[in-house]
Amino acid sequence: MKVVIAIDSLKGSLSSLEAGEAIKEGIHKAIPEAQVIVRPLADGGEGTVEALAIGMGGRLETVEVTGPLGDKVDCTYGILEESKTAIVEMSGAAGITLIPAKKRNPLYTTTYGVGETIRDAIAKGCRHFIVGIGGSATNDGGVGMLQALGFGMLNENGEQVAFGASGVKDIVKITDDNVIPELKECTFRIACDVTNPLCGETGCSAVYGPQKGASLAMITSMDGWLSDYAKLTMEKYEKADAEYPGTGAAGGLGFAFLSYTNAVLESGIKIVLEETKLADYVKDADIVVTGEGRLDGQTVYGKAPIGVAKVAKEYHKKVIAFAGSVTKDAVDCNGHGIDAFFPILRGVQTIQEAMNPDNARYNMVSTVEQVFRLIHIK
Repeated sequence: MKVVIAIDSLKGSLSSLEAGEAIKEGIHKAIPEAQVIVRPLADGGEGTVEALAIGMGGRLETVEVTGPLGDKVDCTYGILEESKTAIVEMSGAAGITLIPAKKRNPLYTTTYGVGETIRDAIAKGCRHFIVGIGGSATNDGGVGMLQALGFGMLNENGEQVAFGASGVKDIVKITDDNVIPELKECTFRIACDVTNPLCGETGCSAVYGPQKGASLAMITSMDGWLSDYAKLTMEKYEKADAEYPGTGAAGGLGFAFLSYTNAVLESGIKIVLEETKLADYVKDADIVVTGEGRLDGQTVYGKAPIGVAKVAKEYHKKVIAFAGSVTKDAVDCNGHGIDAFFPILRGVQTIQEAMNPDNARYNMVSTVEQVFRLIHIK
């Protein structure tokens, strides 16, 4: 029996590869002779750097950059040497988890560190980028990132505007004379699974501003500032389009990438599945195993396990999923390629106990063993 495992991380408990190895152990307890292959998986959000860099034989780099509040943070990204590709999670430099809840305020948070990370990767020879842009703390339209790359986002005195959304309101002129020359050689695949435009009722300020600390008054102001910024951008760059689906991702970072760089917005899971060449491993497997921390009705909307199931069904393979927890509406997954799914909890536990990595690993190994003992019955 050949089993291919591609499971998303159980966030806060096990990484993608740790969960995969636990499943592998459980299978071997039930079927010692089974051939089991663990492949990395992520959907462009948290864990993408580790899944792609480590899973594809790359290396990790850590660089000190400007954090979302202007202080210094260490940002880790991946490099695939052969293809000169850098794998970046914007959340590593400008993520909401880097800021205590009481300090979250998009008027002041910046994406400058994202640009610094890109510059570091360019200096190390990278010319292709895979960038996950989920989990941002920012609403600056990507202005901070662009400043770090050498764009002039200038106020009426010809000076760079301040960090954060409050700086966006002061932009009166955009220049590109000092952009790092290598940027024109670079391509960007942006892992983006939201379709929000930059502005308006479904724009980044209105939809995502509140979770980043914005009040109703701030939302109205930020939306207007981004609209003015978009007009200036569209006057200078013909390809800029503030209505394009996904331009509102990460507080407008999607707009910055599309307008100022050679970028495309794509499904995060699509990028990961292509880059890891999962289909090459699945096509001669007997069973495909996937899963994530919580399997629910939202899983069917482009999340990693459904992406895996879609690939598996192209080759008519059976798909089993394991999850830390499942909800009633997780049954929707059965209509989207997952033949059966199993929660791994072995008894009554608090959330903290269930998410403890040692407990999560034990629960995964034990549940998988019993499922595969049933499969192996002659």
